[in-house]
Amino acid sequence: MGAPTRLHQLLQHQLAQGGQRPFMHLPDGRSLSFADLDALAGAAEAELRALDVRAGDRVLVVAENCPEHAALILACSRVGAWSCGVNARMAPAEVDAFAASADARVLYFTASASGSAAAHAARHAGVASVLPGMQHGAVRAQARAEPPPLCDEVAALIFTSGTTGAPKGVMVSHAALLHFARVSAASRALREQDRCYAFVPMTHVFGLATVLLAALHAGAQLVLRPQFEPADLLDALARHGVSQLQGPPALFSRLLAWMREHGIEHPPAPALRYLYTGAGPLDATLKHRVEAAFDQTLHHGYGLSEYAGSVHLTRLGEQRTDTSVGYAVEGGQVQVTDPASGRALPAGERGELWIRGAGLMHGYFRDAAATAAAMRPGGWYASGDLGELHVDGALFVVGRLKEMIIRSGFNVYPAEVERALNELPGVQRSAVVGRPAGDGNEEVIAFVELQPGATLDEAAARARLRQCLAPYKQPARIAVLAELPTSPNGKVLKRQLQQQALQL
Repeated sequence: MGAPTRLHQLLQHQLAQGGQRPFMHLPDGRSLSFADLDALAGAAEAELRALDVRAGDRVLVVAENCPEHAALILACSRVGAWSCGVNARMAPAEVDAFAASADARVLYFTASASGSAAAHAARHAGVASVLPGMQHGAVRAQARAEPPPLCDEVAALIFTSGTTGAPKGVMVSHAALLHFARVSAASRALREQDRCYAFVPMTHVFGLATVLLAALHAGAQLVLRPQFEPADLLDALARHGVSQLQGPPALFSRLLAWMREHGIEHPPAPALRYLYTGAGPLDATLKHRVEAAFDQTLHHGYGLSEYAGSVHLTRLGEQRTDTSVGYAVEGGQVQVTDPASGRALPAGERGELWIRGAGLMHGYFRDAAATAAAMRPGGWYASGDLGELHVDGALFVVGRLKEMIIRSGFNVYPAEVERALNELPGVQRSAVVGRPAGDGNEEVIAFVELQPGATLDEAAARARLRQCLAPYKQPARIAVLAELPTSPNGKVLKRQLQQQALQL
């Protein structure tokens, strides 16, 4: 069998190697083999064809992780449809907006795996699917004069999180996802014996490419979970052979808070050999705390929905004391650019990160204006992220261009202030936003989430901040929240905090 060209061919390859090998380990103690997943995908394919779903149609899946969701992704690949995952914990209006944006032919719901998905199914008068525990809505009539553009190339629509702007449907190709499945597996030496704790939603490119497809590429096993539960994770590490753990920084922050609350300093994890965080900025304090707890390197990377996976990753076996996102992966390029002139900047200078390579999107679905606004000559994508490259090729991401605060003529990068805040006693994590000031400047507004049982001595905190931050970087306000607002994928919702800052 040649190199795969469509997602479902990854499963075909594993079947040829022995389909009875275990692949998914479920919360109820059951395990599914590659052959079991193939049977589910076959049933899903037959149902899609019976519903007259054709190549290029969009199939919206309102989901939390379960085998049936994985089967539906592979079934869409077999039919030529585009899978469009939406996290079930989204609000009803958000789900309906995604369905309209995708012009979905049919909606599926992972009802038995998620109470939230079941509630969405009820709103859409869902009926039982042939897939156990799944429901689907009514099939929507569509004009079909001809297949849509890029019909054969696109595998999925990945909706951007919308943390700093309106969500958009990113058209991700089979080739890009397959490329990164191989790159991801190679970057962490993923093998058949590995068990990966798979709670990161497959509705997000992180869970789809780095977790599901990389495991299919390598023949590795997944300890599949619909949501993150600290007690379950620690049990899986201690007793169920989990060897790889990946998730956003918010996961590790929550995990450490839970461990501290329960008096756990060093959880047993006899098989664990690879820790990774991505899909958000990594604070040095969090990195050091995680590494101290597990006595292992916390690897890091830089990726985004518009690039199918990570474009930079730290190297296996390398122990960095900083928070670099590592080095360019095979097939990917990052250029630090002056956003005003488009001029490439030398090592050590900060600018906007432009990206191109094998994983780059085909554009935003039915949004030519947004696609044109993001693309630059030479096939570069202007990410809106700010960073700098060091002479050794290591990349450092320092924030978002739109989040940068202008104070007294100086640039304030929220990540720098957040780093200082996170080092304060009792602070679990923080988020910094700008608030317009009457003099045309912006004020620095800080929100902090405290460790369980901790309190904030603001006078002492400000005294410490004056020792490590310039005067123009000092927060005008420090607000304590019970919990920072985050998306289902673990990203802090800074747009929401900006609105809250106006009310302070």
